[in-house]
Amino acid sequence: MPKPLNLALLAAGLSLLSGAVQAETSAAELAKQVNNPVAALYSLPVQYNWDQKMGPTGDGMHSVTNIQPVLPFDLNEDWNLISRTILPLIDQHGLAPDGLADKSGMGDVTQSFFFSPKQPTESGWILGAGPAILIPTGSDELLSNEQWGAGPTVVALKQSDGWTRGILANHIWGLDGSPPDGKEKVNATFLQPFLVYTTHTYTSFGVNTESTYDWQSREWSVPINLFVSQILKVGGQPLSIQVGPRYWADSPQDGAQGWGARAAVTLLFPK
Repeated sequence: MPKPLNLALLAAGLSLLSGAVQAETSAAELAKQVNNPVAALYSLPVQYNWDQKMGPTGDGMHSVTNIQPVLPFDLNEDWNLISRTILPLIDQHGLAPDGLADKSGMGDVTQSFFFSPKQPTESGWILGAGPAILIPTGSDELLSNEQWGAGPTVVALKQSDGWTRGILANHIWGLDGSPPDGKEKVNATFLQPFLVYTTHTYTSFGVNTESTYDWQSREWSVPINLFVSQILKVGGQPLSIQVGPRYWADSPQDGAQGWGARAAVTLLFPK
């Protein structure tokens, strides 16, 4: 008959093993959710982007810190509503020789809502669709379109064997009949195809583009982002850190050229 001490040690060992398995499962699930734009996960990404060689002289620089809270709402047994907000804080210098374009402040907010089924399709695709809204919150006329906009947004992705592949897209039309002087009416398509591989240590390697086509000027903006990210805990708080270079494959006249950089920290709040 086993001794009480042995039973206690066995129970303690099983408890520790169970906790380790649960922690590993939680980290694996977080790694998948971070790469899923419509995951039912509360999160707060803070993303810094730096670009260069802008303006007529090519000496300008532009940085944007995007604060991007993600809020999931449980609608019913079958559907979630995912709120994704992008609030940009902009700093730009050297875009004009006289320095008049040197500005720092808030840009326009993009607010998206995705209605997303809780279960993937039979073939494993995760889907979401809804409205995207452009809100003219810019603190200066040089940092804002100065008009409201709206349009559809969609996302489709598949996750299997460590891979996440998919695309997020939207199109926004300006709602103002007559935009302010010096501003063109907003009419832009955004396309973000992405491919990410996550290892057994919850390190992800990925590539995406965040391409925008302006139908008014008929010009593309095409940054290609390469990144590596890692799931970890700091003081018990789960988070994801990300860093990587970006290269401008195409940009408008006086737009960014060559190489830039991105870094991000995402605070994760599992349910």
